[in-house]
Amino acid sequence: MAMVRLSFIISIPAFLATLHAASPSYMEQQFNRVRKSPPELYSFLLRMPKGGDLHNHLSGANYAEDIVSAAAESGFCIDQSTLAILRSCSSPGSLEATRADDSNPLLNALIDKYSMRNFVPGHDTPHDHFFNTFGLFSPVDSPHDGEFAAKAVRRAADQNESYLELMALAGGGPIAALGGSIGFNGNFSDTAEKLKSAGLPDLVAALKTKVDEMEKKRIAILNCDNEPNSPPCKVTVRYIYQVLREFPKEKVFAQVMAGFQLASSDPRIVAINFVQPEDGIHSMRDYHLHMQMVDFAKQLYPKVHITLHAGELTLGLVPPEGLRFHVREAVELGHAERIGHGVDIMYETGALELLRQMRAKRIAVEINLTSNDLILGVKGSDHPFPVYRKYGVPVVISTDDEGVNRSHLTEEYQRAVLTYGLSYADLKEIVRNSLQYSFLSGESYWTNATYDAPVKACTSGLTNESCQAFLANNDKAKAQADLERRFREFEAATIKR
Repeated sequence: MAMVRLSFIISIPAFLATLHAASPSYMEQQFNRVRKSPPELYSFLLRMPKGGDLHNHLSGANYAEDIVSAAAESGFCIDQSTLAILRSCSSPGSLEATRADDSNPLLNALIDKYSMRNFVPGHDTPHDHFFNTFGLFSPVDSPHDGEFAAKAVRRAADQNESYLELMALAGGGPIAALGGSIGFNGNFSDTAEKLKSAGLPDLVAALKTKVDEMEKKRIAILNCDNEPNSPPCKVTVRYIYQVLREFPKEKVFAQVMAGFQLASSDPRIVAINFVQPEDGIHSMRDYHLHMQMVDFAKQLYPKVHITLHAGELTLGLVPPEGLRFHVREAVELGHAERIGHGVDIMYETGALELLRQMRAKRIAVEINLTSNDLILGVKGSDHPFPVYRKYGVPVVISTDDEGVNRSHLTEEYQRAVLTYGLSYADLKEIVRNSLQYSFLSGESYWTNATYDAPVKACTSGLTNESCQAFLANNDKAKAQADLERRFREFEAATIKR
């Protein structure tokens, strides 16, 4: 009898763990114990499932140490005066990138030059220093895209992320050059036909080949053929095509058409976006035209998803009138399903009506707190993150350029908690948003925005036949169901600590 009682007593912790893993109030208590201690909070958030990172530029995700290492591996050199990476070592004043392997002063200078670390405003503003970094190390990007993607995926897996949308393809080079040769007469249909006849489909095919090569290398580096169930190999990766908006309009239009053709024909490319400084000459002058281009292409390729950098602006960066229409036009003319940054939302004409419209249409905002602080100087109560949440606009937390910013997704969540007092329930909602508003194919696992009612096929549990069939045919739902499993495991493990 005593043995029976002992067995019962021993089973109580396991029972309580199961009970509390599903108890929001208990997890809030656990979270409240660590939320005011940044080191303990970081440890908690590092382990917490974080779903997806939906706003991540691959080139900006690279830490300077990896960039320098790749330059050395490629036999590239460094310009001693500018610290730019050179493909050729024939220029006067250049030195081999391998020199950084044995020189802390050189490596530290390169890290500071290729990132926001230790930046002190002077001749350059934080904004200019940030965007100038990409030109310095751009020679390294393309030959090492697969390698860099593998590093980004491994970093995501280390933080219990399960999905990445990487901005890793751009329409510069041959596509932009073709647009320059064709020109743009203001007639979208006529110019599109000329681009097609001049060989745009072949250039789109070449981009597909580039994705093939990048994916092959990423999978090989992570050894996913042999270890498909390792954490990095279980991270789902999709790509977003980037239109370089600071090009002349004829080159932008060619990029737009190429991007829509690519995303409509390759399931690995899930959306298009516009990149480069939103306050640039072409970006500001041609913004309305750019949205018209997207509107035209969307009519031809209605199934292509769109996320747009819009409102990455603040007072003083552009004239006041430049803050009044970017997010609205991205939503109403550019068919944006997500907005990247959206910092200037409250300076927009009819801001409250626009917020209500975004809530009604479930247009999510990709929040990049570190980036907005470092580049725009917008942080804390000046940031609209709480405003979006107040008006019911879905938000996701993302990294933007984690290597250049010397940040990562765990730190972004930590900053959000410390700055805005988020609860564990808040975090869980934002994490779930990251998959709900992802561009993964198929239907959602959830039937409502509060994430408490799964689809009918899964109401009886994940293991029943109807649910398994549903998940097999819907990548988004499959990822969401996996996220719920991760939350259960995380919460049970938290209780045992």
